[in-house]
Amino acid sequence: MNKLVSQSIEFPMAIINNEHIEQLKSKANKLAKRALDQHINLAVTGLSRSGKTAFITSFVNQLVAESSQSDMSYFKAINHGRFIAAKRVPQKDLHVPRFDYESAMRALSQTPPAWPEPTKGITQLRLSVKFEPDSSILKYATDTATLNIDITDYPGEWLLDLPMLNQTYEEWSEAMQVLLESSPRHEFAKSFIEKVKQLDPFAPTDENALAELASEYTALLHIFREKLGLSLIQPGRFILPGELENAPILQFVPFINFSDIAFERYQKSNDETMIGMMRARFLEYKERVVKQFYKKHFAHFDRQVILADCLTPLNQGVDSFKDLQQTLALISQSFSYGKSNFLSRLFSPKIDKLLFVATKSDHTTPEQHSNLVSLLNQLVQPIRQQVSFENIQIDTLAIASIKATKAGKSSYRGEDISVIQGCKLADNSTITLFPGEVPAELPNENYWQKNHFNFIAFSPLHSASEVKALPHLRMDQVLEFLIGDKMS
Repeated sequence: MNKLVSQSIEFPMAIINNEHIEQLKSKANKLAKRALDQHINLAVTGLSRSGKTAFITSFVNQLVAESSQSDMSYFKAINHGRFIAAKRVPQKDLHVPRFDYESAMRALSQTPPAWPEPTKGITQLRLSVKFEPDSSILKYATDTATLNIDITDYPGEWLLDLPMLNQTYEEWSEAMQVLLESSPRHEFAKSFIEKVKQLDPFAPTDENALAELASEYTALLHIFREKLGLSLIQPGRFILPGELENAPILQFVPFINFSDIAFERYQKSNDETMIGMMRARFLEYKERVVKQFYKKHFAHFDRQVILADCLTPLNQGVDSFKDLQQTLALISQSFSYGKSNFLSRLFSPKIDKLLFVATKSDHTTPEQHSNLVSLLNQLVQPIRQQVSFENIQIDTLAIASIKATKAGKSSYRGEDISVIQGCKLADNSTITLFPGEVPAELPNENYWQKNHFNFIAFSPLHSASEVKALPHLRMDQVLEFLIGDKMS
């Protein structure tokens, strides 16, 4: 009797033990996935016309397109056959508009093809990528794994406001005065500078006068960006205000010659004076616009791409190049860099991979791409020095997110020369040309007197359908650098 009882007790205990083991395995599986950090917050950072929208569209397309047979040899997950599929899934921030990937693809696949509309506000998307683990601990926990990628798109001009968080109104005004009084801005800013100099800073607040000054300053910012091809534009919301258009928070300007006024009187001034009101609006702009933007979006990035159009400044000249270099240095100061680990990522995420990208490389001939990378390296050298100390993994690439030209050879005076062929964006006519040599080093001022460039704007190459992988240059290397380690 005791033996039978003993057997009847041992059998259900075996079942319980097996169930307990399976539960432990399931918990271990979930814990392993969490610990291995299968999530990336990606910052796609760039300025106006650097190609952010095209970059994000191509990034998504290369992963979700059914025809993934484009050249992806450097992306190991696909090249080694471990990539399963990718799809868009609902984003976590439900109050932020979705990145309009579908409209971008329709524009690229129409006849004739067109570039996607540039960003005019904040948008987001989330990609879910399923793959087979290879060499990581995850391989022993599950047959398949999923990597979630959150990407935020936003107007590049808004990004340039972030350095203002560390400035007082006086410091910002002095920095803007230096820019306004320097070439090439000064020629266009003379009238505005004189108007501000004639302003009585302690006169009673005149909202109409402030609105007129802000409107004139905004017009100057548009000239700097569109006519002079400059990148350093502050405040960024002045030229892309979004829902803040005509709001008083955007109606202030930098004050000229702080050294000419009594500083103690300035400190005691309130918003009933002109300068007190401008300071109050500057502080409110920092608090309600810039700081909120930073908290909601920038403080949580852990991988970053910085896009730079180096070719347009080559056409514009030395001032445009210096401006771009200064802008990139300012941008880097607004991001938190540092080697990530499991604990730090839970509580204070840091950017641990940084990719510099020279866009539109297909607007030059293939043998010029190495020069383009060298040029970008020198352009961002101050940033590299700043972040290398933190053990950040850094790389530099020349890419074309979506190809706009085809490379080939042509005969000139009996010799074969490298050329590119594409459709001009201006009139959609086909043109074949050698656009000029890209300097491998930052040019000096005399360089532009001896060299002529013809880096024109092209329309994108035609894509047969919305599900076909877009033609690109080196997007596979981009994917490998940014997410390859998370898919090992």
